[in-house]
Parts: sequence; C-alpha cells; structure tokens
Amino acid sequence: MRLDKFLKVSRLVKRRTVARRMCDEGLVSLNGRVARASAAVRPGDVIGISFGARVIKVEVLKIADNVPAFEAASLYRFLS
Repeated sequence: MRLDKFLKVSRLVKRRTVARRMCDEGLVSLNGRVARASAAVRPGDVIGISFGARVIKVEVLKIADNVPAFEAASLYRFLS
C-alpha cells in the first residue's frame, strides 16, 4: 500500500492530499529515511511524522484498504 494512502486509512492524517504534501515537504519518514508518498508500506515498518515541534513514530501492524473509524488504531502501534 502507498504511504499516503496508509496515513489516510489509519487516520494519522486527515486527508490523502495532506499526507502527500507532507511527504513532499520531507515531514514523513519510513524506516528512518525521508519517504515519498508512493513508498510501499509493509507490516513491521516504522513511520515517523513531524507535526511542527511534535514527532510521532508508529509501527505498522497490518495493512487494510478500508477500515471503520473504531478499528483504525489497530493498524499501527505508537512507539513514541
């Protein structure tokens, strides 16, 4: 699954266009490297997202195309 789509499906970012823009600006990393929006996400990957001064790191637990809002948090686990 593409990185920008995973961020939207998991509800870490509200909109896919916002996720794509964040990737273009270098605010999203995948396994310690700045990632493009088209980067492939797999279970076990670590995603870092910079929201201003706050940085969030999550580990991808599973991939799903469509998830209800109450199950979105089951796709990842917070690391810091």
